[in-house]
Amino acid sequence: MLITLLIAFLSLITLMVIHEFGHFIIAKKFGVRVEEFGIGYPPRLFGKQFGDTLYSVNLVPLGAFVKIYGEEGEVISDIDSYRSFAGLEIYKRVLIVLGGVIAFWIASIIIFSVVFLIGAKVPIGDQDVAGFTDTSIAIIQVAANSPAEISGLKAGDTLAGFNKVSDFQQFTQDNKGKPVAVTIERGGKAMDVTITPRAEYPEGQGPTGLVLERFATVIAKSAWYMAPFYGAAYCAEVTWQVLAGIGGVLGSLFGGQGMPSGAELAGPVGITIFLAKAVDYGPGFFLYFIGSISVLLAVFNLLPIPALDGGKLLFLTIEKIKGRPVSVQVEQWLTIFFFVLLISMSLFITIKFDFPRAMEFWRAGL
Repeated sequence: MLITLLIAFLSLITLMVIHEFGHFIIAKKFGVRVEEFGIGYPPRLFGKQFGDTLYSVNLVPLGAFVKIYGEEGEVISDIDSYRSFAGLEIYKRVLIVLGGVIAFWIASIIIFSVVFLIGAKVPIGDQDVAGFTDTSIAIIQVAANSPAEISGLKAGDTLAGFNKVSDFQQFTQDNKGKPVAVTIERGGKAMDVTITPRAEYPEGQGPTGLVLERFATVIAKSAWYMAPFYGAAYCAEVTWQVLAGIGGVLGSLFGGQGMPSGAELAGPVGITIFLAKAVDYGPGFFLYFIGSISVLLAVFNLLPIPALDGGKLLFLTIEKIKGRPVSVQVEQWLTIFFFVLLISMSLFITIKFDFPRAMEFWRAGL
């Protein structure tokens, strides 16, 4: 469980680093001085200066940041103005701001391309889901000293001959104490295994000691030369789905109808828990989920909210229309206000929704 949490956590941090690298690389391209590129947030643990930029590792491991000269309204000398963010033409500043969002989309295209190389299955439960015909029952976990472990069953094996998890559960209930043959698929090969479901068993383990999940293929394997094209197209499809989803949520909220049915709120802790669970479902689904999160973060960052990239774009748009920049004090105060608001919302979601998920995940892993 700790390993899966670590993998999930590092994956999210990696996405944040990629996002900041997008800002960083375009700023460098335009000759802007980047004062610091940091992983994590201060206080600083250590850093190394290369050229004009300090590359640092910081104590609070909740993301990354890039400090661009002149972006925060610093007093810029005439000598250095050509190397400052504020001294650039508006279109170049727009591209620097968009760099982080573009980096999210590029990362998602690469991730989805890999998914099209290896394929991905998603858990759908026992319910029949429209559009999914290629379903399978996979073993997610095998309890220690259980009949399943004694029979040699392993996580990742697929049960053949059963359409739903409930079908296998009924099969084992009907054959308690009897040795029965079960066909599984492992590494693309079919093999028969004999297992004896037990009549008495520890709480939560069932007669066999198996944890099962029903999967459906959401992305089939493709030829390597087509994977990048499919990855880009799928990124566009997921982007549209995210936009439609956000639009539906906002429309429902502003319409006084509350959160749409089935919508789930999750903060950083909740997303980490979801990712950790995705690890158990195999690399295809894990990468599929990471790619989707990358798209979600790209769209979210484009919202015209101060403290997000979209807010910075909003200020630049106002500057273009008015012919002069928004007051530094006004921009800073609005940014601070919305930053505190976003952090407060994140804390609320974490306490109300994420902590119960975390406790459930922790108990399940014990």
